[in-house]
Amino acid sequence: MRLSSRVIGGVLLASLFSQLTACGSIFFPDRRGQIEGRIDPLVAGLNAVGILFYVIPGLIAFGIDFATGAIYLPNDQYSVAPEQLQDAIGADGQVDPLKLKAIILRETGQQLPLDDPRLIQHSGSSAQLAAYGLRPEA
Repeated sequence: MRLSSRVIGGVLLASLFSQLTACGSIFFPDRRGQIEGRIDPLVAGLNAVGILFYVIPGLIAFGIDFATGAIYLPNDQYSVAPEQLQDAIGADGQVDPLKLKAIILRETGQQLPLDDPRLIQHSGSSAQLAAYGLRPEA
């Protein structure tokens, strides 16, 4: 086989592999969990390469990156990975506000008024926890 055929085959194989694994989720795992923001042109461009070569892998890559939020730029917004919030959940399944406040301060450097009486607290369901890969321990 000629060298140019091997190079073209290698580039094609690498681009297909990157599309099947969703570029944003692989290159920027710290961005997962974002809900909105500006779309990162690098991630969108890499996903679009999959649409150019093969439609289905490109669409899957876009779908995964949008579903996980890895396609969005951070835009000076702070986020904490759901796995790190496990320490704030007690044995009874309730969230300890002091531990949550300490985790947020440690990870983002932001001081949040979690003890403010105007704070509205919502209870979540086990399905919402499962969507973030957490399991309820109540």
